[in-house]
Amino acid sequence: MPGGKSIPPDFPPVVYLPCAESVSDAAQARIAMRETRDGRVALLAYSALDRLQHCCGRNQPWLVMPTVALDELQRAQPFSLLLLDVFIPEGKRQEGAS
Repeated sequence: MPGGKSIPPDFPPVVYLPCAESVSDAAQARIAMRETRDGRVALLAYSALDRLQHCCGRNQPWLVMPTVALDELQRAQPFSLLLLDVFIPEGKRQEGAS
């Protein structure tokens, strides 16, 4: 995990991750990361599908991932922060994800 920190014990066992675009093969999915104001890369994770849709928009492409797989994602697509259930204002959402 970012900075070598472990996942808290009360973290959901699976998370829903926003993707950059819709794909038919999950192996081709690109996780949509966000850059913070201070230049760090943040992974936004959602504890339930309805939360992802509420926070990112109903058209937001997504995939579900076991939380234990986040370490592998970190190695493949490094991120500095892991944020849970963050609301994205409509003007900041991905194109077509409203």
